[in-house]
Order: sequence, then C-alpha cells, then structure tokens
Amino acid sequence: MSKNKSNYLIKRNNNEYEVVIGLEVHAQVLSKSKLFSESPTKFGSEPNTQVSLVDAAFPGMLPVINEFCIKQAVKTGIGLKAKINKKSIFDRKNYFYADLPQGYQISQYKSPIVGEGSVVLDLPSGEKTVGIERLHLEQDAGKSIHDIDPQNTFVDLNRSGVALMEIVSKPDLRSLEEVNIYIKKLRSIMRYLGTCDGNMQEGSLRADVNVSVRKMGSTNLGTRCEIKNVNSIKFMQMAIDYEANRQVDIVENGGKIDQETRLFDTKKNETRSMRSKEDAHDYRYFPDPDLLPLVLTDEFINDLKKNIPELPDEKKKRFIEKFKLSSYEANILVSDIETSKYFEEVIKNTDVKLATNWITGELFALLNERNLDITESPISAINLSKLVDLIKKGTISGKIAKSVFEMMAEDDKDPQKIIEEKNLKQESDPKELEKLIDKVINENPDKVKEFKLGKEKLFGFFVGQAMKISGGKANPQLVNELLKKKLK
Repeated sequence: MSKNKSNYLIKRNNNEYEVVIGLEVHAQVLSKSKLFSESPTKFGSEPNTQVSLVDAAFPGMLPVINEFCIKQAVKTGIGLKAKINKKSIFDRKNYFYADLPQGYQISQYKSPIVGEGSVVLDLPSGEKTVGIERLHLEQDAGKSIHDIDPQNTFVDLNRSGVALMEIVSKPDLRSLEEVNIYIKKLRSIMRYLGTCDGNMQEGSLRADVNVSVRKMGSTNLGTRCEIKNVNSIKFMQMAIDYEANRQVDIVENGGKIDQETRLFDTKKNETRSMRSKEDAHDYRYFPDPDLLPLVLTDEFINDLKKNIPELPDEKKKRFIEKFKLSSYEANILVSDIETSKYFEEVIKNTDVKLATNWITGELFALLNERNLDITESPISAINLSKLVDLIKKGTISGKIAKSVFEMMAEDDKDPQKIIEEKNLKQESDPKELEKLIDKVINENPDKVKEFKLGKEKLFGFFVGQAMKISGGKANPQLVNELLKKKLK
C-alpha cells in the first residue's frame, strides 16, 4: 500500500484502488450489573459464577431493563454529539450459538437509542470528521471454550447478558492510521464519560471491521466484507491490510467480491470466510414482547447533559488557549483522561511549559520503559511539580534534575530531600563561580590564546570544563555570562 495524504491506495498494474472502511465498535457498558439482570460483571471471575436465571434463559424468566445502562448509553450519545432518540425499541435478533442460551439476542434494530453523530479526528494533515450512523444497546453472548478438552467445547455464561453499546461508523475511514486514531478517540471519549473502560485485553472494546475497495474516482463504495470480532487496533490494521489486498487481487483477475462475514487469523495474518453475509431478514428481527418501548423524557436527557464532563476536544481547546500549548502537545495530554488529570495536578504550582516538557519527555519515557499506565506512575504529580519548580528557580540544573528524577523513580521521594541528602544544589554564587572559571582559564592558556585569535567555537570547551569541575552543579547561565566577561 502507498500513502497519499491520509488515504491508503493499492496499486495494481495501471490501476489505483482506494480502501473504504467502516467500524462497528462493541463497547462494554461500564456497569456493575448486566443489561437485563442483577448479575455482576466483574472481569476474571470463575466460569459460570455470574449467571442469573435470566442470563441462562430459564423458562419463564423475564428481562428487566437496567436504568443505569440506559443512562450510560445516552451519555455516550451526548459525547458523540449525536441525536438521542426519545423512543427506542428492543428487538429479538434470532440466531443459534451454543453460548447463546435464549436462541436470540436482545438488541435494537430499526429504532436505536442513539442516532447520527460524529467524531473529530486529529490527523497529521488536519482535522477529519467521521460520521456515526447509530449507537444501539444489546446484550452480549456467553463464551465457547475449545482449548480445555480435545473432545468437548465448554460454555461460560459469565458474559451472557452483559450490556454492550454497538457504535456504528459511516464508511468514512480511508486508512490504517485513521482507524488507529478513530478507535483511540472513541475510547478516550468514553473514558472521559465513564461509560466504558476501553480495555481491549479484557474484551471491553472490540470491533467488526467492514472493508471494501473501489477504483480511484469511483463513487460506488464497493462490495464490503465484514471481519468479525477483532480485539486490538494492531489486528484491525493487519486484517484491513490483508483483506483490502485480497479484494483488489480478485477484482484485478476479473473476479467478483462476495459479500460475506470473515474471521481474521492472527497467527497466519489472513482473513478467511466464515459465512455468507446475512441480511436483516435472516435474523427475523421483531420487537421483544417482554420489553415495552423505551421512552425518554426531555428532563431525563437534560439532567444527563448537565453532568457531562469536559470532553477531549473541549479540553484541548482550553489547554491551547489558557496554557499556550501547541496543538500537538495538547493532543497528547488530553488523549487520556488520567494523563490530563496528572498534567493539571502538576501545573497547579509550577511552570506550564517546563512541566509539559517533563511529562511528555522523561515521564512518558519512564512509563513506556516500565510498561506502566500513568495511574501507576512511580512519580506522583506533586513531586514532579516540585522538581519542575526547583529547575525553574535555578536550585538545580536540568542535568542534575535528570539524576534526581531517576532517584525519584525508585521510591517517589521528595526531590528537595534528595538534593539536600546528595548535596546536589546548584552553585549560583558569582564569587565561587569566578574562582572556578579562573581555574579553567589558568589551566588552559593555549586554548585561551586560540579563542582570542578568533576560534570562538572553543567557548563551549570552557563551559564544559567549568561544569565538569563543578560536578555539574554550576549554574550554566551564570557560567556563560562570567566566562564571556573573563575571556574578553
């Protein structure tokens, strides 16, 4: 694939093909109980320990809507700047799976809880708006386990009935990078809202990926294939790349793309056919007779709107206007709610620009090296703020600060105490620095002579020698000023 602006193009012979991508993201609602029962939703519990009679589809058991899950879906819709539908209907989607005890899934079809919305992506080439088609609520199925016994498949119903928000994008994505940025932005919005934790490792966020290709200049979207249940951004990108090239090869050889559902084999890095793509009538959708239409009042929706927190786009705008950050810096700091909280805690009592550099530089490098989330940072926001302040005041140099930072990373110790214990305070007394500079000049008469004859690049040598003799404690700014006077 070759990159053209933000689009990926596949070239074959004299033809160029554009990849068209749409995502159906399945986001687990952050809730302590399931969509239609009181069963808990804690991850990692023993198999079949979080299953009520409703989840197991015992005869005569009736679903009851979890109001909190409804609120979470509406909040997500508000965060996506989408239309909230005052009336929505739960339908039965009929199909057979061994881990679907009811023989149908309670979902929403023609009347979802949330309608059209949008997500703004920050791309290297500028902003791009991706349309949201809908958000609907549905219950998750259980899990079939095939690798415990060579002869039998086991079923765990802990996930059966867990509330999912299916967020369907319009086919507006055109590259692997856009998919990456879109998923991260969607996850960020939901984390800010507290409606989904976005943890892909635990299955809280996964996606069905729709891929088609078309010749450049065509207005036809092409015949799409759906790749089911991809659970990481990396795998989404790999699946799209393989599938797009597979489709182009078929078209180039005079074949026809069949609309179908496919699976992505992560070991072989290829998609393979699962079944021909079903149409809605194949699922025999009909309104669930056990659930009345869901009707929301203006008051209900407005009460939720009042409590919507500052979201990434608004926070980015504030960071740029208030703190004079660049768009790039603001993007990094608002991409995750915990990062933005940490940043705002650090800058309460210190220099914003310097703090930004230390967070996006040294701190992020440390977290990456140790594979830690910012909530697990070995250096607290208050102690990083103190370190930045000590640099700003000239108590320590930037070089010494890096050494202090490394010591702080071991036990989150107060930087002031480290400086006192290790005697690392920066030397800023002009009289002491003059003695040090005199020593450098007296020990290097030949270099002084060369400097005065016009070899001005040697100035850096003198500064380096002064810093070396001081053990890095000399105030570099004062050293520069005093050296200039002495050498003249």
